[in-house]
Amino acid sequence: MNPERKPITGWEDPGTLIPPLRALSQFYNAFNNRDLDKMVENWAPTEEISMANPVGGIKRGRQEIKAVYERIFQGPAQVSVEFYDYTLHQQQDIFFAVGRERGESRRGETSMKLAIRTTRIFRLLDGRWRQVHHHGSFDEPELLASYQKAIQAGA
Repeated sequence: MNPERKPITGWEDPGTLIPPLRALSQFYNAFNNRDLDKMVENWAPTEEISMANPVGGIKRGRQEIKAVYERIFQGPAQVSVEFYDYTLHQQQDIFFAVGRERGESRRGETSMKLAIRTTRIFRLLDGRWRQVHHHGSFDEPELLASYQKAIQAGA
């Protein structure tokens, strides 16, 4: 399977995308616009969802996951990412995307480039793809530490 090179940024025309890519684009649109309502809508409306990410650690359920995005969106750093070098894997009512995120975290005049390995899993619920799991990892521990510090309020 060849990885897709065209990134998902959140700025795609949803009408031109297959439904799994539309769900991914909706996530990145919510993230890059710091839109908490759209972010919550992208996730499945259940407490069985989970996330293992570099900022919040392992979180389970809507409230814990929402709290991580609230902290990022309301924090002092402006973070933007896109999904690239990915493959899609779909079976009936589930799909997962495995790839990389690249982006930038900017706080005042200081910025850093981000590089994250990412997997997102979605389920088809009531005719709509909803995220049920996310896992993200940094390759470089120093970059992870700098990113964590940059997004914390008052750091």
